[in-house]
Amino acid sequence: MRTSTSEKLRALIDAEARRAGFDAVAVTSPDAIPLAPARLAEFVADGFHGSMDWIAETLERRAEPSTLWPEVRSIVVLAMNYGPDHDPRDILEKHDRGAISVYARNRDYHEVMKGRLKEIAGKIVARAGGDVKVFVDTAPVMEKPLAEAAGLGWQGKHTNLVSRAHGSWLFLGTIFTTAELEPDAPEIDHCGSCRACLDACPTDAFPAPYRLDARRCISYLTIENKGPIPREFREKIGNRIYGCDDCLAACPWNKFAQAASEAKLAARDDLREPALSELLRLDDAAFRSFFSGSPVKRIGRDRFVRNVLTAAGNSGDASLADIVRGLLGDPSPLVRGAAIWALSRLLSGDEFGDLAAAASKTEADATVLDEWHAGLRNSAEVH
Repeated sequence: MRTSTSEKLRALIDAEARRAGFDAVAVTSPDAIPLAPARLAEFVADGFHGSMDWIAETLERRAEPSTLWPEVRSIVVLAMNYGPDHDPRDILEKHDRGAISVYARNRDYHEVMKGRLKEIAGKIVARAGGDVKVFVDTAPVMEKPLAEAAGLGWQGKHTNLVSRAHGSWLFLGTIFTTAELEPDAPEIDHCGSCRACLDACPTDAFPAPYRLDARRCISYLTIENKGPIPREFREKIGNRIYGCDDCLAACPWNKFAQAASEAKLAARDDLREPALSELLRLDDAAFRSFFSGSPVKRIGRDRFVRNVLTAAGNSGDASLADIVRGLLGDPSPLVRGAAIWALSRLLSGDEFGDLAAAASKTEADATVLDEWHAGLRNSAEVH
């Protein structure tokens, strides 16, 4: 039986994907996610995207692959496993340590995947001609619905992709091509009555199954949010200093997942359980050096130290107070404000009151002054 040109191209794609270190690959068509536009529009209309204005601005292109690129005929979806070698929630009981989301404990996955996707895309063009475009999370592409349509997994109640082979630990990338490829069968939802991911969320960020209010999500609050962390969430954040893995880690399908085999996606030793006392001392240059190559670097030193100060305030470790006190003079109002909240929980009421009285004479930033006023109330409640 003769093998068609399309089948030969698909065999090439599968072989090249394995060679490049991808753990799964499948194909879908540009019109395979007809429900996505309405769901995305509802997400934006409800304000669940928070300050992520680019989602609203790219709504039309994001929801319709053929709007983004009218020439596309097939979409190749590739996945790379980044599963941890332990339960990432274990660190939440170590209050003097900072919890960094599993995906950010080594190289930025965009850098790891994009070059490899381009290599595969180049092979597609060399074999089939036409044109290709490569995307890894930074363009207005809805990778998760496309991955579900291609059969790589399904979007679970936590809105992330779940795979029967890899659990909730997959990075996704896509290759849009003008080549005609036979699409794979979509995956069905295997969540059933389980709600482990929903119940695991510390901030109740899921108003309903399959719906996420990003404004309440710790990943959004510690990464996308550029301002002070809203007071109602600070205590619930615990020692999570970059992202949150709770809903992902709670998924029962993770029992089939394996630890990442890709060395660049396995956790760096110094990012597994970094000490808050060390992270609080990072100036801009030290921050950039320590997180070189990590996605943590993209939020900048000030936002990161804001997060660490929140964890310090939740630690109950009074020995951190002297380091935190030193940040009251930080050039960044964001850092100064977070330091105030932390000290309101680490110092006695009298000590904090004395600091507040002195600071009110020199502090000019209104948001920081507001933190002092709120800190006095918080200190009285804590102590």
